Amino acid sequence: MIDIEIPFEKDRKGHYRFFEILPGALSYTLLALPLILSLINVTAGVFFILLYLLIYFVRSIAFSTRALSGYFTMKKHLKIDWLALLGDLEAGKVTDAAVERPNWHCATVARAQAYPETIRPSELTHAIIIATVNETREVLEPTIQSVLSSEYDPKQMILVFAYEGRAGKVAEDRVLELVKLYGSKFKHAMAVKHPADIPGEIIGKGGNITHAGRALQKYLESKKIDPARVIVTTLDADNRPDKRYFAALSYLYCVVPDPLNASYQPLPMFTNNIWDAPTLMRVIATGNNIFYLVATQRPHLARNFSAHAQSMRALIDMNFWSVRTIVEDGHHFWRSYFHHDGKYLVYPLSIPIYQDAVLADGYIRTLRAQFIQLRRWTYGASDVAYIASKGFYHKNSISKVDVTFKFLRTLEGHVTWATGTLLIYFAAFIPPLLHPQNFAANELPLIVSNIQRIGIIGLFASLYVCLITLPPRPARYKRHRSILMLVQWVFLPVTSIAYGSLAALNSQTRLMFKRYLSKFDVTEKAVVSDSGKVISSDANPGE
Repeated sequence: MIDIEIPFEKDRKGHYRFFEILPGALSYTLLALPLILSLINVTAGVFFILLYLLIYFVRSIAFSTRALSGYFTMKKHLKIDWLALLGDLEAGKVTDAAVERPNWHCATVARAQAYPETIRPSELTHAIIIATVNETREVLEPTIQSVLSSEYDPKQMILVFAYEGRAGKVAEDRVLELVKLYGSKFKHAMAVKHPADIPGEIIGKGGNITHAGRALQKYLESKKIDPARVIVTTLDADNRPDKRYFAALSYLYCVVPDPLNASYQPLPMFTNNIWDAPTLMRVIATGNNIFYLVATQRPHLARNFSAHAQSMRALIDMNFWSVRTIVEDGHHFWRSYFHHDGKYLVYPLSIPIYQDAVLADGYIRTLRAQFIQLRRWTYGASDVAYIASKGFYHKNSISKVDVTFKFLRTLEGHVTWATGTLLIYFAAFIPPLLHPQNFAANELPLIVSNIQRIGIIGLFASLYVCLITLPPRPARYKRHRSILMLVQWVFLPVTSIAYGSLAALNSQTRLMFKRYLSKFDVTEKAVVSDSGKVISSDANPGE
């Protein structure tokens, strides 16, 4: 079986270093190309810029269409009575004809009945691992309460608090108090302290939840619970599952062809504190909501992000999550993909996990925290080298067509993340600056402007989805706050450049020059109370 671990920094040489450099090298080359082509041949420069913008325009229309489709899919799935569907699966037939069911459900029940090995809903146990460093009680308690408010029976759930020993006694006491207060409501509850400075681990979430996963494994063994019938959901401290999430996840786990060779990706929605977050952070958060709605409509490109679920059996077999990367969620797809020799799927689940937009104690700290968070997300470019190394340079039975497709899509995605916005906003001005007398060069900004005007139609579709996915405005804010939710979009160019392109270029440049991010910078989480008071925590204790 292929070794699925990321090489240590000292072992990254040869082809691995080439592919670490590749995303940044391509990004900087693409950014320089309008200038280089315009210097060599202005017509070639104009043609390149127009071609790029037209491709981007077509993509933006497709993006907006999928955003609307993703929203309507989410609304449809939120109306389904998942408990009734689970009852049908358990009984092997439709049990209550009065309850409206999706068209595909009856066929699914019949198919499940045809396979004796199908897992029954009553056999399932959910394990919820909540990772925390030193988030305040005001952040943690609503997460537990949202799990308990689920339509699913909490007595079929195991609650695991994964907390960092380096956070100190105050953080430990907080977690232990919450486990004591709420533990009896679950099948079982436990708090697992992750020791600091374990050899071979970076400071990060991966080590924390892996340590908790091993403790959960011991508990399951002691109770003789089959790990194939335990599905593990990992949550950040601020993640609040929709009340339908666990029932919908149970249904999906019971009906997919191979539940062990799959993970299940709910829909991240950054709306918990969207009314409290500053303007720039609201633009970024709502933009992220749209992105993940679109992702649910492209299952062939689905990847793990933030909260996700997977069979405990599969996690044990692959030694849980990586402890060597700060992007353990996105990387976990590739870890699973190579562990299962490419026979691995991510099933999108159009049920939300509600999360916080970035909000720290103070505007400058919030701006900084947002950049650090997005730099961590864009550091997923480090997976380009991992995919190439495991897929092309290690013996495996994975289809080379499949791994090549996935490699190219990952590479293209990170290069576009770094370059797309900069090229759209600035590339058209380069040819006329270099060749002010050239007709084609001077017409280019006008043509680009017209393309962008048409593209605004797509932006309006995305804006509509953003507005209708907002939670109700808190009573502490007046009506003008709602107007700001519209006006804020004038800052889209600022956020897409500063927190999109520049964050991605930062990560890719670090990879080029071996300036690795080997520490998970925890995003500071502040909470605004009903009185308007800001309650915050030290994001990175123990330093």
